[in-house]
Amino acid sequence: MTQVMDGVRSVRGERVRLAAVIWAVLLAQVLLYPGVPDLVVHLGAGEQLDGGTWFLVAEFAAFVVCAGIWGHLSDRLGTRVPLVVFGAVGAAAGYAALALAPALGVPFGGVLALRVVQGAATIAAFSLSMTMLMDLRGGHGRNMGAAGIAIGLGTAMGAPIGGQLAEVHPTTPLAVASVLMVGTAVLARSVPDRVPSSSRETAAAALKRLRERPELSIPYAFGFIDRLTAGFFALVGTLYFQSEFGLDAGATGLMLMLFFAPFALLQYPMGKLSDRIGRFVPIVVGSVCYGVTIVAVGLAPTVPLAAAAMVAVGVGGAFVSPATMALVTDIAGESDRGVAMAGFNAAGSLGFLTGFLVGGGLADRLGFTTAFAVTGLLEIAIALVAFRAVYRLGDRIERTPTRTDG
Repeated sequence: MTQVMDGVRSVRGERVRLAAVIWAVLLAQVLLYPGVPDLVVHLGAGEQLDGGTWFLVAEFAAFVVCAGIWGHLSDRLGTRVPLVVFGAVGAAAGYAALALAPALGVPFGGVLALRVVQGAATIAAFSLSMTMLMDLRGGHGRNMGAAGIAIGLGTAMGAPIGGQLAEVHPTTPLAVASVLMVGTAVLARSVPDRVPSSSRETAAAALKRLRERPELSIPYAFGFIDRLTAGFFALVGTLYFQSEFGLDAGATGLMLMLFFAPFALLQYPMGKLSDRIGRFVPIVVGSVCYGVTIVAVGLAPTVPLAAAAMVAVGVGGAFVSPATMALVTDIAGESDRGVAMAGFNAAGSLGFLTGFLVGGGLADRLGFTTAFAVTGLLEIAIALVAFRAVYRLGDRIERTPTRTDG
């Protein structure tokens, strides 16, 4: 009995440390968002919207390209911790290089190249930490809820803190992000690897195995749309609050926090709930509610109403996110977890890219109200199109018991 309890405590401790790693990575990333319009001008961009779009796109393009590479490498080597540490150190160096770029006379094109390198390192620390949570026993919803609360807290804290830091100097968030990633590397070294098995297959063979699991396209599709909305808020939401309501960077950060705070705090209980009631209701019903509240933000005529809508968006997002990530874990084979979660994060990063590009284009050409409406309706549409597939998949998974100790 004592050994069992020690094992449970060990798993819980590892879950907390991995969540802390994910939290730090997201905190470092989101620190930049409230001040992106001024930061890109300081780094040499000619215009806020266009420069901000490409600055964000550069990082997420690296996420899309490199997530699968890191995931396959970790599956093939049968280890993840050294790759997480390497990614965290590389991201720290990348953030520092970006902060020093103006002093070194680096043009904006060179800044974007540095941003790609920083993004390639960041996704290793982020995606493989999430995969390590997949490797833990204790319930897929619970483990992904821990990932979700880490993501939510990182983004919730990053928005207001980043806004305040940006008011000190445009590059201050970059310097703080660099220090955070050094701490992340140190913390990641304390977590043991629990890779269930290694795979000596080539990348082509691993991709072929994923194609043999077409049901993964369901959580990938939801992950794409969900992250599209996050990317939309990161760029268009920031500009919306600043241009429509006249908020400064600090106040914008607080508005974003109204979304991220409930999104973070409800992740773990919502993940546990999805273990209990299944994935269908959280994913499908949650997506519809989430989409409706996004539209409401764009229709809000005053700051208090927009703030209330942002809280509702956070609640809806918390309902969807951990259940969607848990669905990836439900489906993936033990030797394919790194690639499966990398695929989910790649789809999500592609969603971020789409949110930046489509959201920015819609806002620029058709106005903020239309941009919010289209984004919210996309979230509703995916739920209506895929609800039968989610129901069938959830019903099949519920008949397969999983361990929930820890």
